[in-house]
Amino acid sequence: MLIQTLAAAATSAAPQNKFGFVEALQAGGFISYATVSILGIMSFGSFFILFTKWFEQTKVIGQYRSGVPTFWRAGSLKEGVAKLEKNSAWRQIVDDGILAEDQTTKLVDQTEAHDWLHGSLARSEATINAKLAGGLPFLATVGATSPFIGLFGTVVGIYRALIAIGLAGSASIDKVAGPVGEALIMTALGLLVAVPAVLAYNYLQARNKRIAELLTSFSTDVLANIASHGAVKPALPAAAAAKPAAPAAAPKK
Repeated sequence: MLIQTLAAAATSAAPQNKFGFVEALQAGGFISYATVSILGIMSFGSFFILFTKWFEQTKVIGQYRSGVPTFWRAGSLKEGVAKLEKNSAWRQIVDDGILAEDQTTKLVDQTEAHDWLHGSLARSEATINAKLAGGLPFLATVGATSPFIGLFGTVVGIYRALIAIGLAGSASIDKVAGPVGEALIMTALGLLVAVPAVLAYNYLQARNKRIAELLTSFSTDVLANIASHGAVKPALPAAAAAKPAAPAAAPKK
């Protein structure tokens, strides 16, 4: 019984930590909670966009590598389009090209017909690129504004520290440590949210540029194929263009 009493007395006498993260939020009140909530929403949105757009880009690149070489081995665009995955970017370009080719028969000027075909494929590219770029403005906004949101929390923390100094009449460490610690935490949170958002934005932008280059190349090849009535096709890599050779017949005895 005596041991338990001594242990309880020692526990009650031990100094309590008043400068932790939760304690800093509680001391900052509504402004601290609001700042952390906004930064948390920004961070969640940034990582959500990073992973969803990465999977989307990976799918588009995978469809190009697996479907486009097979597509060009077909006899015509209408035969090859069935070999492309439905609802894929590459099939959308071919479908729009075939539709534009059918519509050119209604145009009497061949120059206008070519411009219509070229414009239709360019419009299809722009639609795909715009879809791939969706969400990236949010990452750019988070990367640009989250440090300032954290700075707002920092300014409030410093202001509270100055008030504590003024009320106490002296700059003792126990009066300013809490507000200053809160201010530093807000600064760190702002940077912690901004850095991944900027890195994710640059990474996804680089992948989108690569996909845009592939889309432009593929669209140009489709346009040339339509304009030449199937005579012009891109040169495929040897591994993709080569077909398995038929087994040689056994010599008759």
